[in-house]
Amino acid sequence: MSILSSIVAFAVAITIHEAAHAWMADRLGDPTARLAGRLSLNPLAHVDIYGTILIPLILIFLGSPFVFGWAKPVVFDPYNLKNPRSDSALISLAGPLSNLILATFFSLVLRIYSLPFSPLAVFSGLIYPLIIINVALAVFNLIPIHPLDGGKILVGLLPPETARKIDLFLNRYGLMLLLFLIFPVFNGRSALSLYLYPVVSFVLSILIPGNPII
Repeated sequence: MSILSSIVAFAVAITIHEAAHAWMADRLGDPTARLAGRLSLNPLAHVDIYGTILIPLILIFLGSPFVFGWAKPVVFDPYNLKNPRSDSALISLAGPLSNLILATFFSLVLRIYSLPFSPLAVFSGLIYPLIIINVALAVFNLIPIHPLDGGKILVGLLPPETARKIDLFLNRYGLMLLLFLIFPVFNGRSALSLYLYPVVSFVLSILIPGNPII
């Protein structure tokens, strides 16, 4: 993947991810994100200086096989939701799910591109990064730790009392756990990469069969 195509693919993935959060919140009765301008396909509406720019660029320049990061969190008001816990989980799930749907769409596009004399050949350098980065972003965000989407999904699925305790714990220590997972402590590899690589590779083997990248 070229650096430019990776940057473009990441911008697309993160924009779709955050807009999906805002769209689901709006559908479930809370207009907070929409009124804040987050129901938008403009990447600038979702940029976080660290998660959207610095971390992904460092990973890209270091040649990381997978690029991940985050955007400004989409804020919603649980008091506007009919079922706050389960609806919050749905709002959180919408982001990773949108990335997997987008990756599947581009997988289909890739198959059309592979046909002889395909008019999509001009986009060949962008299709692979779009699939890979969308899958990596989805899998990364499904880790059940705050502030990632997986933490909110986990809390939404647990019984109320257990959910309250887990939510309190993750709010206090989630970021530290995430930093530990990112830090390379296993022979120069992070625990996060040990999780990400096999899961992402498995999904990519379905979406891009025979691809030498995986």
